[in-house]
Amino acid sequence: MAQHVEDLIGDAVYDLGGAKIGKVKRVYVDNASGAPTWASVSTGLFSEDSLVPLAGAQLRQDPAELQVRVHKEAVKTAPHLAHDGLITQDSENDLFIHYGVDPNRAGWEDYGRHAGTATGEEARAAGTAGVTGTAAPKPTTPDMPASRRPDFLVRSEERLNIGTRQEVSGRARLHKYVVSEEQTVTVPTSHEEVHIEREPITDISALPADFGEQEQEVTLHQDRVIVDKEMVPVERVRLVIDQVEEEQSITETVRKERIEIEGMDRDDKLR
Repeated sequence: MAQHVEDLIGDAVYDLGGAKIGKVKRVYVDNASGAPTWASVSTGLFSEDSLVPLAGAQLRQDPAELQVRVHKEAVKTAPHLAHDGLITQDSENDLFIHYGVDPNRAGWEDYGRHAGTATGEEARAAGTAGVTGTAAPKPTTPDMPASRRPDFLVRSEERLNIGTRQEVSGRARLHKYVVSEEQTVTVPTSHEEVHIEREPITDISALPADFGEQEQEVTLHQDRVIVDKEMVPVERVRLVIDQVEEEQSITETVRKERIEIEGMDRDDKLR
């Protein structure tokens, strides 16, 4: 008869109807009670091992056979063990629901470290499957992680993870359009005018006396302002983005759990 939990490894596993399921590869033990709770069974049907509940299991010594209280079909459809070999609380809850196992009675109490020596009447009632002798200690091998049912509370709190994300805050564009304006420019100009200049003749013999009707004509000139337009470039304009550093204050509400002691006369709160 096996005396230690690790002695179960390699035993053939049979379902409630006697059909062979596979062989035990690993045993998971409850942290609090020390009772085995799950067996990882290699069925040869899947790449992952299947987990089988050990609650109510029966052990036959010769040959070494382990009969569990579930059917082979239930094992086929059960959630499989993850590659890291760990059983999380969520995955264990899924197994409880799948097999219909009461979480409070999930341990194989007849094989735990708290299991005592069975009385003769109890052994006869259990037949050859009854387990007697010393209790099986919790395995210490590193490849046998225990199913997690902690005897402590985990206090959690929310923490702010502050970061920045660049997003569009607006758009800017350059738009060129035409406006009209009046300009006044002073231009220097000149024009010709006439006036009569009189010069007395002192030597009457120098010029002939020409008596009769005569006329004299001169041409006058003046500057006329001529306006012409030409298109000339005056400047280049473009948009340049400047990075401006600043600080902003963010206010958010976070939640945290508190743990307090009940059933005591003092008002203690543990952070």
